[in-house]
This record gives sequence, structure tokens and C-alpha cells, in this order.
Amino acid sequence: MRSSVPLLFAAGLVTGLTAALTVPGQAQEPKAATGAPQPGSPVAEAPVPGSETRIAVLYRPVPAPSSYDAEADPEDLGVAGARMAVKDNNTTGRFTKQTFALDEVALEEGQNPVEAAKALADKGVRFFVLALPAAEVLTVSDALKDTGAVVLNAGAPDDRLRGADCRANLFHVLPSRAMQTDALAQYLTLMRWRKVFLITGPTERDKAYADAMRNSARKFGLKITAEKPWTFGPLAKARGDTPTRAEAMVFTRGLDYDMAVVADEEGDWGDYVSFRTVDPRPVAGTQGLIATTWHPTLETWGAAQAQNRFRRLAGRLMRPLDYQVWAAVRTVGEAATQTRSTDPAVLVAHLVKPEFSLPAYKGVSLTYRPWDHQLRQPIIVVQPKAMVSVAPEQGFIHQRTPLDTLGADEPETACKLR
Repeated sequence: MRSSVPLLFAAGLVTGLTAALTVPGQAQEPKAATGAPQPGSPVAEAPVPGSETRIAVLYRPVPAPSSYDAEADPEDLGVAGARMAVKDNNTTGRFTKQTFALDEVALEEGQNPVEAAKALADKGVRFFVLALPAAEVLTVSDALKDTGAVVLNAGAPDDRLRGADCRANLFHVLPSRAMQTDALAQYLTLMRWRKVFLITGPTERDKAYADAMRNSARKFGLKITAEKPWTFGPLAKARGDTPTRAEAMVFTRGLDYDMAVVADEEGDWGDYVSFRTVDPRPVAGTQGLIATTWHPTLETWGAAQAQNRFRRLAGRLMRPLDYQVWAAVRTVGEAATQTRSTDPAVLVAHLVKPEFSLPAYKGVSLTYRPWDHQLRQPIIVVQPKAMVSVAPEQGFIHQRTPLDTLGADEPETACKLR
């Protein structure tokens, strides 16, 4: 069995991705920017002129906050990325006489996504982008299994969806939690900040992130020197000073660590930790220094062009979920352009071939892993006002691609596609 453990050069490490990943001619921008189909694309049967491919986006709008929240999620979170992507698909599709349309399904509270998906499938829709939790992603994927539909997960980072609960008709556009924590662990290793204080919130999502961080620490030789649960409530959202705040301020006393890693996927308290530790230490994880798919500070590899186009379209900055849904819709458009087909069976087979590539403003074209249908991609490591680094870091190598140093490698996967 080939070893899946990434190798780290002992010296000469320099932060950056381009030298490690970019092959001359490989870095690309989305075809919507140039209007041309990818050179050398495999050509299948030409589509029927004027035929239209419908792509459904299922999501749950975030309710408006009851009080002022400067960072409240916009009502069109995620779906705004789909609207930009379908424009890109149609720009490219002009050259292959293919057109694409969007079915936006904003699920109401309590509405069953399976019923909504089946209703669309009965009308002939075969491509579904889901910005939903893991449990709903699974039920929709299983419900559509016999229809031949392709499901693209844009919102659930759960590792089990790429492992024991993987599905043959399900593809994952956003990174798994393991990929996110691996990206962060690589940066800590690069900086030689090897001692970690892990703080875990009360929710199941928080605990899942903490589990992923523990695995990443073992994988890259970090040491979790201290670990505590957060028991002080949502202090990041509290108003004014309280005795609980005073208790939280001594929470880190007497610990030996280089970096505090917070696991707070709900955003209730993680932002409170920075600048309130007893000893001056940086904070990373779900807040502070984070690993993510997209950020307003990303400008390289043509990303500034995408940032500006999105702002003109939506009137706001692009967020990670917008980018993930954009990439999912573009996956369908690129595969259709490259195969000159919109047959779901043809596209599913093509997505896991080396010939498929998705230009996505990341410096290299992205591909799907055939063993768990996870989209390989660089992950940016950022703080609120600046991009810090890009993973995989230079010096982390792999026999296939450095991108496979992030997340579960083929020998490690528990996925058995069915």
C-alpha cells in the first residue's frame, strides 16, 4: 500500500502555493472570463441546438436577526453564487450551443427537501446543488438515486459524507472538515507553532471540528498540550460586561501552548477569545486565523475579477458559501462543455477522469477525487483583513498531487461508493 502521509522538507520552507502546484499553462481563469471552451476537451455527441439544462439549487434562507448584527447572513447567501455561475455557463455554452437555467428553491422552515427535489426530478431536472446540512444531503441523494440525478454538496463539510456515508451520485464541492484542519495544521507546522490549546464548543458541529483538528494534529506532528470545553455561553454576542466574562478571561491561565484553536462553528463565542487570553497567544480555527474556500482579500489568480463581477451582480461581497455554490453550478457547465453532453451518466463518468478540470480562481484547475468524489482544491488561510497563506504549503509533497495532502487520502478512506 502506498503511504498517504505527506512528507515535509526539513529546511528551506517558504510560504506559498504557486511553486508547489502550478504547472506551466495549468493556471487558468473560468471560461466565462474568456468565453472559450477548454482546449483539448473530449468531444462527445453534439447537443441538440437550443436544448436547455436546468440546475436546481436547494437552500434554507437564514432568518433576519432579531437585533442589529453587522455580519448577518444575506437573504441570497449561496444562491447569488449560483446566479453568477449560470451566467458563466451560458457564456461558455454559446460555443457548444448549450444553455443553462436555474431553479432556485428556498425551503421554508419544516419543508422536506426530498419532496422538493422529487418534484423537480419529475419535471426532468437532473442536476441538484444542495446548501443543506449533512443529514438532508444524504436523504436527498438517496431519494434521487434511481432517477440518475447528480447531487453536488455545497454546504456540508462533514467527513462522514466522504467516508462511511458516501454515495455514488454525490459530489462534494466544499472542503471536508479534515481538509480545513489539515490546511491549518500545515501552516502551524510550517511556522513551528507545534503546541496547541484546543477549545471546543457545546454543539455537535463544534465537536466534529475538534475531532478533525485532533486527527490533523496527529497527522502533522502537532501536540495538543491542553484541551478544554467552552462553558461560558455566547460571549461573542453578549452585550456589556458580566461576571462570566471575568471568569472567561482567566480560562487560559497556567497553560503552555503556541496557538489556541477554537471549535465554534455557530460563531457564538470564538471571536471573544482573541486578545483575552492570559498570555499573548494567537487564535485560530473557526475564528481568528481560519482555513476557508474564499475570502474578500483573495485577489490573485484572477480572483479580483470574480470579486468585482460578484459585487456588481449581488451588491455585496462574495462569501464562502456563494463561492461553493458557484463552483457546483460551474462543475455542471464545465463538464457539459468538455463532453458536449448534458447526459448525467456521461457527466458523472467524466467528473472523475483526469481530463476533467474546473478553473476556479485558485491558481490550478480543480479535479474530483475518484474514491470519494471530493473536489481537490487549494485552501486559503486568512485572518479577517488579510490573506496569510495557501495550503497545501510548499514542502508538503505527495506521489499524486500536493492537493491530496489535504483530507482523507485513497488508502485512508472509508468510502465505498454505492
